[in-house]
Amino acid sequence: MKIYTDFHIHTALSPCGDSDMTPNNIINMAKIKGLDVIAITDHNSCENALVCIEVGKKNGLLVIPGMELQTREDVHVVCLFNDIDSAMNFQDYVYSKLPPLKNNENLFGEQLVFDQEDNVICHNERLLLTASDLTLNDAFNKVNELNGAFIPAHVDRDTFGIIYSLGFIPKDLTMSTLEYSSEEGIKSLVNRGIVEKNYNFIHSSDAHYLENILERQNMVEIDELKVINIINKLK
Repeated sequence: MKIYTDFHIHTALSPCGDSDMTPNNIINMAKIKGLDVIAITDHNSCENALVCIEVGKKNGLLVIPGMELQTREDVHVVCLFNDIDSAMNFQDYVYSKLPPLKNNENLFGEQLVFDQEDNVICHNERLLLTASDLTLNDAFNKVNELNGAFIPAHVDRDTFGIIYSLGFIPKDLTMSTLEYSSEEGIKSLVNRGIVEKNYNFIHSSDAHYLENILERQNMVEIDELKVINIINKLK
């Protein structure tokens, strides 16, 4: 079966995310745009993943728990998991590797955690918009241990992409999927021989605003609509 997806969406837990990025607004917009599956991938945190999964179930949308990790090398990686327990396990690991700093809401923005009615239940006080003390290899090994998918984010972008930060993709990272922002950008990297063409390339929105969530653009083919099938396809 063919499913239409957006595997990189931020809630208002990400300080750079718009305050309208609440669970119900995100789920409803994804439904309006005709998507079958989305992933919630806030910066260095999964604290809004469960509520989005629950709101998604009520509205017939499959939601994958995830995170956009920032590694020690300043590389952004989309990490997706089969279940919320694995995602929260990874969050605990990442939190232990974040600097012990508080978020400055006036400088970076609010970090909002919601309930199923979009009420703000708390403000996450950690500084999330920063690099963790996890290397790419550390993160890759932990995500694999949790049977998740490790996907370098927006590899064609000039900020926080693996090519921009490192200049290459390490051969010892045996992942199969890369995320790109634009067709032109990824084609340029492949044509110049910077990125091998045998990867599975996916396009995601990296949405921080509701209008940025993808239309029915990125398609994945799987046997049955289950999170584990999607993760296995991306691994």
